[in-house]
Formats: sequence, structure tokens, C-alpha cells
Amino acid sequence: MEKEELYRYVDHTALKAFTTWKDIEKLCEEAIKYHTASVCIPSCYISRVKETYGDKIKICTVVGFPLGYANTEGKLAETKKALEDGAEEIDMVINICDVKNGAYHKVEEEIRLLKEATGDRILKVIIETCYLTKEEKIAMCHAVTNAGADFIKTSTGFGTAGATMEDVLLMKEHIGAEVKIKAAGGIRTKEDMENYIKAGCSRLGTSSAVDILG
Repeated sequence: MEKEELYRYVDHTALKAFTTWKDIEKLCEEAIKYHTASVCIPSCYISRVKETYGDKIKICTVVGFPLGYANTEGKLAETKKALEDGAEEIDMVINICDVKNGAYHKVEEEIRLLKEATGDRILKVIIETCYLTKEEKIAMCHAVTNAGADFIKTSTGFGTAGATMEDVLLMKEHIGAEVKIKAAGGIRTKEDMENYIKAGCSRLGTSSAVDILG
């Protein structure tokens, strides 16, 4: 695939705790130059990015990030504020504690509530595959599908491991027809990007796209 096409799959990401406005400016300028799908940024920068760049880029942010165990009310408040500030896409982290307790219905209900809050804007659900068993991953595919979310996403990039081809193929087998896949974490080469897209990913989360593609 040509690099111009690959960029269109990328959520160009800067989510480190020490991300500065200068880092965000660089990210946004690159996103505009290379026509990435979005910029994925800390919520504290949403308003400033919207004021600075307007509709030149699509803003994505994260909710319940990176550990996922904030209560649902907190995640809802975070989501609503992010949308109010100008975010068009929300990447939420599931409550992994609930998954480990077998409370899959609670995870599904939380996703459903956040999807109600996002409405016609995109909700991606990070299940943090590195912490889950195969059974739990399949259960999360069903939860994401049943709750009406737009994407299932492999990883935060802050866990013990990122995306794997095995997990992407498992997701493809068990999600509903309307759910898309985002691979994130550990994408290091152009070949990685192409392989995940060929496997069925509609988005790729990476902070390294410009380094990879030039």
C-alpha cells in the first residue's frame, strides 16, 4: 500500500502523561499534512486544538484511560465534556476488574451508556487484550457488539503488551458485522500496518506513523 493510503487509517496519537502543547502542535500539523484519520490526544487539549485548527482535523480522545476502573458516572461525565469541547471520537477503556469478576453484563451496560452519550459520533472500546483470557476476549467482542459500539480496540499502549495478529483475527471472528477493529500498541513497521489492515482493521493507533512512513 502507498503511504498516503496508510495514513488514512491512522489515529495519530500523543497520550503520554508529559505531553506538552508543543507536542500537540507537532502532532496536529503532521495530521493535517498527511491526512490521518484523527489525532488522539489528552482531553485537556481538546478545546485548544479545536480553537486552533477548527475542522482541519478530527479530534479523538480517551476516557477512563489507561486503567479503565473509574466508575461509569465518571466515564460518562468525561465523555460528555470531551464531546462538548469538540471531540468527535471517544476511545473508552472497559472496566477490566468487572471482566475478571465475570460481570460481563456490567461492562456491556457501561458501553451502552457511553454509546448513548456519543450518539452519532464514534465510540471505540479498548478491551486491553494483554490482560484477558481467550474466553474473556470473546465475551468482550459480544459485549461491544451488543452495546452498539462502533469499534473494538485491542490496547491502550500502556499495558504489558499491545496489538497482536492473533487477537485481531479472534476479534474478527466474534464481533458483529457492524463493529470495526482498531489495532493499537506496538505497531512499529509499514509491514505491521499493512498486515493489520489486510487482517480487517479499519483503524491503527500509533504515535510512530510519521517515523514509520516518512
